[in-house]
Amino acid sequence: MPTIRFSKMSGSGNDFIVIDNRAALFSNLPLPSVASQLCRRQEGIGADGLVLIETSRQADFRWRFFNADGSQADMCGNGGRCAARFAYEHQICGSSLSFETGAGIIHAEVRGSNVRIQLPQPHDLFLHRSISVQDIPLHVQSINTGVPHVIVRVTDLESAPVTDLGRAIRFHPEFQPAGTNVNFIRVDDRHTIHVRTYERGVEDETLACGTGSVASALVAAAVDEVDSPVCVKTRGGEILTVSFNRQGVSEFIEVFLEGETCLTFEGVLGIDLLRRIGIEDTPS
Repeated sequence: MPTIRFSKMSGSGNDFIVIDNRAALFSNLPLPSVASQLCRRQEGIGADGLVLIETSRQADFRWRFFNADGSQADMCGNGGRCAARFAYEHQICGSSLSFETGAGIIHAEVRGSNVRIQLPQPHDLFLHRSISVQDIPLHVQSINTGVPHVIVRVTDLESAPVTDLGRAIRFHPEFQPAGTNVNFIRVDDRHTIHVRTYERGVEDETLACGTGSVASALVAAAVDEVDSPVCVKTRGGEILTVSFNRQGVSEFIEVFLEGETCLTFEGVLGIDLLRRIGIEDTPS
């Protein structure tokens, strides 16, 4: 069987499988199925997502990102930070780098375990949207920070129905066909917020969400509740820093996400798992 190495990494509690796929290790395989099986916690490695590092003509590398359910996403903030560190430590690029995503070219700086990335310019900011969820009127905000996010302001974050209400909003007709991620936020002061996120593709609450942290900070800034930089306290207990500049009333430029990453372990895919994802016995 071929030897396929992987790294298990996490960014603020979001965990990812990262694989150097520049040699097209999974050619002719259905990648959504590969991702869902590798990310399955009971029978696979277990992760919130799969990151494949591939060659690019526009940047230091290209990535493809798959959620745990096999769906592909253009961008993931914490996954992007892990990908940048992986590429640097595997000598694919230097500590100042760029990589190609479905959301555009992402620039990053790696400083040991700390990684700072510049996200694409946010768009589709909508404030004070009124929707009906389970026959209850609800006021929300939304923005796209590489992937779509809805923001729900709450006063008691601990008791917020993140899973149930998050799932209902994620599949709400207003946000179809793509669906949306859902962030529940509490503003503590002008530089601090707490966030809990229901992630599309994981279909559950996660310990952190990078693009969701950015979305939450930008929406709070748009309604004049916070100023840059914003410390975002995640469900997992770690802190992400979101910084940005404003251009006009509702446009944000130079948006950065910074925080720690963790290399949890490294290994090789086992024979049974390789067979399960469709790789047959071949000379390695």
